[in-house]
Amino acid sequence: MQARQLPAGRGFAWLGEGLQLWRRNPALLTFASFGYLLLLILVSVVPFIGQIIASLLTPVLSLGVLNTCRAIDAGRKAGPDVLFSGFQQNLPALIVIGGINFAGVWLVLGLTAIADGGTLFGLMTSGGKLEPEIATSTGFTMALMIAIALSTPVMMAYWFAPLLAGWWQVPAPKAMFFSFFACLRNWRPFLAYSIALALFGAVLPGIVLGIIGTISPTLATLLSVPLPLLLIPIVFASFYTNARDIFGEPGNAPEEA
Repeated sequence: MQARQLPAGRGFAWLGEGLQLWRRNPALLTFASFGYLLLLILVSVVPFIGQIIASLLTPVLSLGVLNTCRAIDAGRKAGPDVLFSGFQQNLPALIVIGGINFAGVWLVLGLTAIADGGTLFGLMTSGGKLEPEIATSTGFTMALMIAIALSTPVMMAYWFAPLLAGWWQVPAPKAMFFSFFACLRNWRPFLAYSIALALFGAVLPGIVLGIIGTISPTLATLLSVPLPLLLIPIVFASFYTNARDIFGEPGNAPEEA
C-alpha cells in the first residue's frame, strides 16, 4: 500500500471521473449517497448520545458509499445493502477512526474559544442565531480562522482513513497517519479539486440559476430543488476517484511515483 504523488491537474479530473461513474448507475449511487446522509441525520437526533453515535458510524457508512462506487467501477451487480457493507470490514478500527475524528473536531472547536470566548463553539454545538454584530467582530473572525487552520489537518487525517482501514485492514492510528501524509503529498491536486468543487457545486449553478431567475423566478426555484440529487452523488463519486487514483485498490495498488 503506497500513496502516489500526483500532478495538480489530476484534481480537476477527479470530479469529471466522478460524473462518469455516476452515469454508469445513477440510481444506486444516489441511493447510497442520500441513504448515508439520511441515516446519520436520523441517528444524530437521538437525545444526548445521537451526535456521538453518528460520529462513530460515519466512517462505517462512508465506507459503504465507497464500496458502492467500487462495485459500480468494477461492473459488479450490487443492491442497496452495499451501503451497510462497512459493518463487515474492520469495524473496530472504523469506530475508533470515528471517535478520534470526533475528539479532534471538538478539540478544534474548544480552542476557538480562546479568540471569541466560546461564541463559535456555542453556535456549532447548540445552534442559535448569529447576530450581525457578532459575525463582524474581530474575535469571531479570528475564531473562524483558527477553526479553518486547525480543522484542515483533522480532515486530512480522516479523508482516506476509512478505506485504508476497510480495504487494507490497517489499524486506526496508522490509517489516519497515512491519510494525513497522502493528502499532504498531494496538496496540489487537492487544491485543484477544491477549486473544481467550488465551481461545480456553487459558482456555476448559482450563475445558471441566477440567469434563469431573471427570466422566470418560478422556473429557477423549480430547477434548484432537484439540483442536490445530481450534485451530491457526483461529489461522493469523486471521493472514490481520488482515493482510487492515489492508493489504487487492494491487490492492485499503484507504484509510488
